[in-house]
Amino acid sequence: MNTHASSRYDAVIVGGGHNGLVAAAYLARAGRRVLVLERLPRVGGAAVSAQAFPGVDARLSRYSYLVSLLPRQVVRDLGLRLDLRRRRIASYTPTVRDGKPTGLLVDATDPGRTRESFRALTGADREWQAWQRFYGMTAQVAERVFPTLTEPLPTRAELHRRVGNEAAWTDLFERPLGETIERGFADDLVRGVVLTDALIGTFTHAHDPSLRQNRCFLYHVIGNGTGDWDVPVGGMGAVTSALAEAALAAGAKIRTGCEVTAVATDGRGDAEVSYRHRDGEATAAARRVLVNAAPAALARLLGEDPGPAPEGAQLKVNMVLRRLPRLRDTAADPREAFAGTFHIAEGYGQLETAYTEALAGRMPSAPPSEIYCHTLTDPSILGPEAVRQGLQTLTLFGLHMPARLFGDPAAKERALAACLAQLDAVLAEPIADCLATDSEGRPCVEARTPPELEREIGLPGGHIFHRDLSFPFAAESGPFRAEDAGSAAARWGVATAHPNVLLCGAGAVRGGGVSGIPGHNAARAVLEDPAR
Repeated sequence: MNTHASSRYDAVIVGGGHNGLVAAAYLARAGRRVLVLERLPRVGGAAVSAQAFPGVDARLSRYSYLVSLLPRQVVRDLGLRLDLRRRRIASYTPTVRDGKPTGLLVDATDPGRTRESFRALTGADREWQAWQRFYGMTAQVAERVFPTLTEPLPTRAELHRRVGNEAAWTDLFERPLGETIERGFADDLVRGVVLTDALIGTFTHAHDPSLRQNRCFLYHVIGNGTGDWDVPVGGMGAVTSALAEAALAAGAKIRTGCEVTAVATDGRGDAEVSYRHRDGEATAAARRVLVNAAPAALARLLGEDPGPAPEGAQLKVNMVLRRLPRLRDTAADPREAFAGTFHIAEGYGQLETAYTEALAGRMPSAPPSEIYCHTLTDPSILGPEAVRQGLQTLTLFGLHMPARLFGDPAAKERALAACLAQLDAVLAEPIADCLATDSEGRPCVEARTPPELEREIGLPGGHIFHRDLSFPFAAESGPFRAEDAGSAAARWGVATAHPNVLLCGAGAVRGGGVSGIPGHNAARAVLEDPAR
């Protein structure tokens, strides 16, 4: 095996996911010499598109699939050629009332229609009015908190003052979200729809005293000051392509097929990054190392104890359909119901039951999940023949499916079958009858468990946020030395125990989701502290 001499850079970025590309673009545009090292043969990490089924011309957003947190500032700064399209339908939740299939439709552009749907479901305006009050409050918080995510990290007291609403602060930052939901809403289904944003990618429950659910909920409702979740035209791969183009155009060097094996630093001089590639081994010296990998992965690269392993808790399912299925609720148009977030088995009580079963080590008997159809908003991910055939895609995200449930090789198939059974329960025909088939005659459905997400894209335990999310303010103690508390890295929430090693991925403070925020903040920290 060949060993190549070390090269020197201003910054080496470990991991070519979207955050690493954001950091690379900002630093290269500022004149820094930047090297991005990516283990896989392509960049993007979880933000990629792929033709998942042989012979079916559909490029699916295979892992992550919607965008909310990517700041418009980052898009402008980097000149990204990117089209994010708003979904007119926010959500549809099927249910049965008085023995009759029905559902709750939230139309993002027609409040009157949404009000009528609430009234038809609950028989009165109370829940609609509570919905208006609650999301009016979260909208106010979003307007005030989101801009801080690309500013130096505020203290808790500073963010409290910025929010400027004592009741909102208490409800979102201090008391378990379940208390707020139960105080504000009476209907079990409506309560469940609200709670789901607190559970996506987080294995927890409404009354968790650690407030993990509050932190997850906050990031789901503050994106760009509105909380809207948009469809990336061209799929998630279009986001990655735009970022890679920006980084390369600015002069960054991107090397794929390069697996980083170690990071060595004394915290004072250059750090050294060792990596493997197809021709052998090499090292790169850098004034700064920015790590777009989980903190646990960084600890292993440094030869340190990674601590307790994170655990993801979701099942990701991709499907291609010959046609959209008919619904038991005949008043609902499938083209509307599936265009937004389609909630399945996500009543408040159902969510708690599924969590309790999974916590006990059992596969949820009625696993909750969410579905949406990318192609109803953006058919560009389909080839001409797929469009002619009328194909549609469905993305399902199953909740309360922790990694601990997938030690048995057959668990994946049981989980998939259970999720599809819950979907079938609200359909007028089995989903299997609507699936397209690939060139080998196999149904176009694929599932990814947390262990598979770890193997394929390096998410520790399949945790989509790398570790538990944090509130977007400075903790009283952090993973850095006391003498570094005033450093640029600490101010921007990207510090580690090593002054010249920074986090730039989802595990940073204000990380998680397809946002580019940690990449932006790590770059800002480097540019503000050039002497080290």
